[in-house]
Amino acid sequence: MEAFADLLPPKRRTWFEKRLRRIRRAASDARDLDVLTNRLAGVADTPASTRSPAARKARGRLVAMLSQQRIVSREPIREIYEHLVEDDWPGRLEQLLEGIAARRRKPPFAIYARERFKPFVERFFAKADRKLRDEDEIHDLRIKGKQLRYALEIFAGVFPAETRRSCQDALEELQRTLGEFTDHAAAADRLRRWSRDDGVHSDRDTLEALRRQEVDLANRARKVFTKWWNPARRRALRRVFERSLRRDSA
Repeated sequence: MEAFADLLPPKRRTWFEKRLRRIRRAASDARDLDVLTNRLAGVADTPASTRSPAARKARGRLVAMLSQQRIVSREPIREIYEHLVEDDWPGRLEQLLEGIAARRRKPPFAIYARERFKPFVERFFAKADRKLRDEDEIHDLRIKGKQLRYALEIFAGVFPAETRRSCQDALEELQRTLGEFTDHAAAADRLRRWSRDDGVHSDRDTLEALRRQEVDLANRARKVFTKWWNPARRRALRRVFERSLRRDSA
């Protein structure tokens, strides 16, 4: 939507953006619960302090609680889906595309692609060149990297294959490493909140042990990323993207 924003009818674009935002938010919570449930259901990758018979029973209760929360987390997704059906999503999409065809400004695609791709590159490196001080900034970098990768895929046809592969490989590695960090950080935060709940008094030790493990895994992922995402790599990637924006690089 953002890549072709200047070609889309503003009101119709706003309608889609609001609903896509709701879908993303609803799906995000459900996904986090899926990831954590699958991790807690395992045994080999859990700390030794949570493998005793008592601790395994506590883990079983936590998995049962998570399973219920997973069911609840899907309700907003179902509601959104029903509303989209009622609102005739396919019909609205056709109207959106008709709006694109009606716009007068139709420059050559190669020129248009570089013009629209440039802001994604600038926003990503504006965030990437800063020191990442907390979890929110790391998460924001991951989002900017994801947006840049999607934009690269949308406009892939105008970039040389070798340049495109180099950029995609770097962005996918960035997403993988930061994804591990954010998953573990989100799990640690959820476990911390549960450990403070009066209803889980008997399972508090297990929750704390699991929380510490998630914190440790998050810290490891962050160190791996910091070592990989060094100044030399950032400069090299920036040069590749800058070359991709030149008209004579196609």
